[in-house]
Amino acid sequence: MRKLQYLFMTLAALCFAIPVFAADGGSSIASYAPIGAGIGMGLAAGLCGMGQGRAVASATEALARNPGTRAGIMLFLVLGLAFIESLTLFTLVVIFAKIS
Repeated sequence: MRKLQYLFMTLAALCFAIPVFAADGGSSIASYAPIGAGIGMGLAAGLCGMGQGRAVASATEALARNPGTRAGIMLFLVLGLAFIESLTLFTLVVIFAKIS
């Protein structure tokens, strides 16, 4: 719990530090945009990968418990994986729109 508190305190300090960069017309923020885009895409891809791994693990466990529901589980698994993957693609589109 303490680590989570430190994380939120750090994020709050970073959010309040943004007006400091606005003093010179915003040119310094534009130089940090590719770094932020890389971090954002890395987070999106990593967390979506973790979500896909959990979804496949749960589907595998469900199939092991009840093999008769294979068709229904596979339908929802593929649909869920498509939705999870679309989050990464939406992040990529937003990053390209913001950087360009």
